Amino acid sequence: MGSLVRRAGPGSRLKGRRVVFIVANEFEDIELLYPFVRLSEEGSEVIVVPVKAGLHPRPSDPSKPVTGRFGIPVPFLVFRDGERHVIKELKDISVDEVDAVVIPGGFSPDYLRRSPEVLSFVREAHQKGKVVAAICHGPWVLISAGLVKGRRVTGVSAIKDDIVNAGAIYEDVPVVRDGNLVTSRIPDDLPEFCQAIIEALNTSA
Repeated sequence: MGSLVRRAGPGSRLKGRRVVFIVANEFEDIELLYPFVRLSEEGSEVIVVPVKAGLHPRPSDPSKPVTGRFGIPVPFLVFRDGERHVIKELKDISVDEVDAVVIPGGFSPDYLRRSPEVLSFVREAHQKGKVVAAICHGPWVLISAGLVKGRRVTGVSAIKDDIVNAGAIYEDVPVVRDGNLVTSRIPDDLPEFCQAIIEALNTSA
């Protein structure tokens, strides 16, 4: 999986845990950065998977990195690969080697949900009891992976109908945890979202 420089931080609740973030172009920048820093702070090993899909927020150029709506590129310019995180391709990661998958929102999930490889990875993670978390438009990926029927789920209000039509029970609250699924609505919910992920990782096998 690659090695990380382990830093002494204020928290160690997630020591030894590996968390994968999957993003495509025009992800919601804060919905990647906030959980990445927060979970890293708790001792988790973070793997970021940039998927070159979707419209680049600037003119198309195959050499440009996957970039958020507000210009944050992956790989990052300000966080060094190999310290708080490593960059990987999805094909180089085994579900058995990770403990959680996080899907930030923005326009990214609309492209990720079209990727058979992403859906297969997320579905396998769920089936193996890994924590699967999504915020904002992120539950679109859970819907396309067939994970939400009969489950309690939240998400940004714009996808409420999609969640309900997929057979889930929509709850308009900051965070919903149903088994190993964790979902939230908007950036304002990020503190509750991260806390729920931390708690889920501490109670999962």
